[in-house]
Amino acid sequence: MDKHQNETFQKDLTQGSVAKHLILFSLPFLASNFLQALYSMGDMFFVGRYGGPVGASAVGIGGQVMYLTLSLIGGLTVGGTVLIAQLFGAKRQDQLSRTIGTMFSLYGIAALAMTALMLALNPLILRPLATTPEVYEEALRYVNVCTLGLLPIFGYNGVSAVLRGMGDSRHPLAFVTVAALLNVALDALFCGPMGRGAAGAAWATVISQGVSFLLSVLYLRRRKFLFDFSPRSFRLDRELARKLLKIGLPSSIQGTLVTFSFMVLMAVAGSIAGVVGSTALSITGRVNSMAILPAFAMQAAVSSMAGQNLGAGKHRRAFRTMATAVGITLGISVALFLLVRQFATPIVQLFLGDIASNRGGLDPETARQCVEQSALYLRNLSWDYLLVSFVFNIAGLAIAAGQTRFAMATALVSSLLVRAPMAWLLGKTLDLGLANMAFAATIATAVTLIIQLIYLAAGVWKKGKLVRPEDALPEGVAL
Repeated sequence: MDKHQNETFQKDLTQGSVAKHLILFSLPFLASNFLQALYSMGDMFFVGRYGGPVGASAVGIGGQVMYLTLSLIGGLTVGGTVLIAQLFGAKRQDQLSRTIGTMFSLYGIAALAMTALMLALNPLILRPLATTPEVYEEALRYVNVCTLGLLPIFGYNGVSAVLRGMGDSRHPLAFVTVAALLNVALDALFCGPMGRGAAGAAWATVISQGVSFLLSVLYLRRRKFLFDFSPRSFRLDRELARKLLKIGLPSSIQGTLVTFSFMVLMAVAGSIAGVVGSTALSITGRVNSMAILPAFAMQAAVSSMAGQNLGAGKHRRAFRTMATAVGITLGISVALFLLVRQFATPIVQLFLGDIASNRGGLDPETARQCVEQSALYLRNLSWDYLLVSFVFNIAGLAIAAGQTRFAMATALVSSLLVRAPMAWLLGKTLDLGLANMAFAATIATAVTLIIQLIYLAAGVWKKGKLVRPEDALPEGVAL
């Protein structure tokens, strides 16, 4: 491969200013995730504006089911990013192509298996979440269409994982920009003039993801990327696949547990307040996904940057990467916290439009309750933004060390033993109302932070390293 082309997609994060690298690396990733969240919110916006609370609730519930699937995808791609980052930091260029080939082969198999599985399970998962038959039917159409697009979603996330592991966050931004712009345009068309509702929003997402993945593959092939996407390059290396799964599966389980706990919150909210409850959690869920983006982007930067430094044996620089990221993220989170506290009601109204228009078959009073309860819930949830600044970045250091089982264990405690039970306790047992259920998320995050601080103090993260000297291929061995 041409050396100049190779360097186009690589960035050494083991040298230079930590803060500068974090900001320059995280900004494109933040923009990428902002755009992804934007077209996710676009689904909610257009469906909610044209279909009212019923449509918004259907997209919110359907989105939770899709997050369940996407958590599995995200976990597997974490494995790829970390392994590639450590290989790159250890200067193991000879193993990168084989690792990437194993990644994409693994993801392709997983995508096909998940498509078949979710098409069978979607009706069963949705029934306890839907508050009315109308919401159920809309949500089922939305989820089934999105499930059909899992293969390009796996592909796009795989490409992004590879490039970020090599220190490149700019090209994934370009690819997702195409998807976001196309998705919003198709949302407006399918949900507006064509009146396709939630299913139209799902088709907009699938088509835009497919186009983005296709363009990314064509671009990388043209630039002579070190993986050429030809059929002969898709080969599974057992040892590399084992390493990828060792890191990725715990992250997948972690994401699934978190998503499941929020599905429990959705079910509890529906049982408390019907369509008002499910609408409130649907809208606040979309807003929350935007608010935590800076922390999520910084976590990805920490995972890649600390991963390269751990691969190079620079433990002190890896820790400083995490600490610097916490400081940057906290400043942003405080600003977002104040913004949401001040403008919660106008933010919610963006998704529901004129509450007197009787969209979705709801009377004006019920529609008014949807806005009021959503705003109250969002204000209470905003306290969580301050804590995730710490939790996400400490998790990024653990991921960089390949210790994703620790992240999985904290998610198990936080999601199943704290968040879900606390939601039930606050909302049902103590009957404190829908809005106070939001504090269940903040309490769960606080418990996670306590566990992470113990983990840091014990120095466990220093023992995590996937790339060892004996992993290098013998001189002259071709891949």
